[in-house]
Amino acid sequence: MSTTIDDEVTPETAGGTGQRPKPTKRQRQAAGIADAASGGVKVLILKLLALGIVDAVALYALFILVTSGEWLIAAIVAIVAIAVNWIYFSRRKLPAKYLTPGIIFLALFQVFVLVYTGYVAFTNYGTGHNGSKEQAVSSLMASSLQRVEDSPTYPVTVVDQFGTLGLLVTDPDGDALIGTNEQPLQEVDAEFDGDKAVGVGGGTSLSFAEVLARTDEITELAVPVSDDPNEGALRTPDGSSAYQYVSTLEYDDAAGTMTDVTTGTVYSDIGTGAFTSDDGEELLPGWQITVGFDNFVRAVTDPRLLQPLVYVTLWTFAFALISVASTFFLGLFLAIVFNDMRMRGRRYYRVAMILPYAIPSFLSALIWAGMMNESFGFINQVIFGGASIPWLTDPWMAKISVLIVNLWLGFPYMFLICMGALQSIPDDIQEAAKVDGAKPWAIFRLIKLPLLLVTVAPLLIASFAFNFNNFNVIYMLTDGGPRDSNAPIPVGFTDLLITMVYKVAFTGQSRDYGLASAYSIIIFIVVAVIAIIAFRRTKSLEELN
Repeated sequence: MSTTIDDEVTPETAGGTGQRPKPTKRQRQAAGIADAASGGVKVLILKLLALGIVDAVALYALFILVTSGEWLIAAIVAIVAIAVNWIYFSRRKLPAKYLTPGIIFLALFQVFVLVYTGYVAFTNYGTGHNGSKEQAVSSLMASSLQRVEDSPTYPVTVVDQFGTLGLLVTDPDGDALIGTNEQPLQEVDAEFDGDKAVGVGGGTSLSFAEVLARTDEITELAVPVSDDPNEGALRTPDGSSAYQYVSTLEYDDAAGTMTDVTTGTVYSDIGTGAFTSDDGEELLPGWQITVGFDNFVRAVTDPRLLQPLVYVTLWTFAFALISVASTFFLGLFLAIVFNDMRMRGRRYYRVAMILPYAIPSFLSALIWAGMMNESFGFINQVIFGGASIPWLTDPWMAKISVLIVNLWLGFPYMFLICMGALQSIPDDIQEAAKVDGAKPWAIFRLIKLPLLLVTVAPLLIASFAFNFNNFNVIYMLTDGGPRDSNAPIPVGFTDLLITMVYKVAFTGQSRDYGLASAYSIIIFIVVAVIAIIAFRRTKSLEELN
């Protein structure tokens, strides 16, 4: 009797081997079609929607990057978008489908940040040096414009092109030209109302009411007449008429000089990222250039920068070490106390111990800052009966205050870790020690503590790295103060390296991103070296046990 395709396949019909035969290629295809018909359609729709969103974001990014001239980044975005589509439309790239999102986010938020920080550390990027040379020339010329006395009047219409304001100008010959702060005047086809150009494709003409509402923006417009910055720019005082302005600075592209025509002073490009006169005077803004290791050398050799760097570094190490030691020993002490089976209500005490850990650290620091206020804080007014203790304004008291607050914030974590580590130590080891006549202190010192350190040593290293860069407690409690008025950078007596870097980069009148990035690289190297040494010691501790 022959077996048809509709007959049930049994071990007997499979040749008596007792094993089900492998499905054929046609059977596998049929099963795949059935799966796709049941649930695969929904998955496919979701996949198409997700990839559509990704592709839309990629196309928008490409449009912005190409219009900005960022060809390298645009090429990277295009390659990544194509790779993502290829991976998720392929049926055989299952591992890559899971790894791709993680790799992209890792590259975007970790690798790119580290690489860009390293790049900035080798430049003069900062206040007065945050653009290209062309942008610096344009800014210098625009900042020294003076109206030409016999300038003709140019009828203008203010237009908005995708959020960028520009001037639609009608020249004396009746031609329409349009330009912005960044783009010189270019001839365009426009709509005319009589002899005045009033509209252009791709732009929205502002009404009189809109011009009044945006007067400050409009009066700041300086539209270059041509690519030659020496020909000046058009500016409008009222949004309806414009006049020609010429700069008191004259730029010579071939010689690389900027000349002040009113004084005759010549400023030259000497390779420092700014036009500099013979007596050392610089015209700012300048432009961004690569300076090599100058930022690193300046950070460790400039006497004005070296002094605050030294005491901030010493305080950072002291803060991290004392914080780790104090939180660990307090947490260990409390864990030993509340691990005693003879204590009643241990559960409630444990909950109370972890409450500081449950409250956000920045909020706790703000509350402590209020309680430590010298004039009306709770500690001075209530606990010390109206005393005037400068908890946050005296350099040494501020350091003590920071350590106290960080102890309050950090001991619950160590309490939880030590509690779990103590409970994991076998009871038979302790019982054997007691039988041999060991005292409680000897049991703790020779048995519990070594076993405990094997477990918590990596966490202590991580805690040291965290406190080494503990930005929140310093920024929220003292903001790094009290301020060191003698330092050339905005630094205080409780600043850590991380808060000092933040201030160098983002506070004060002069922001030096290059120097701040150099400090960041130094911090990274220091923490990495300490972590490597500490982990090696931890490994040796494990081998001893």
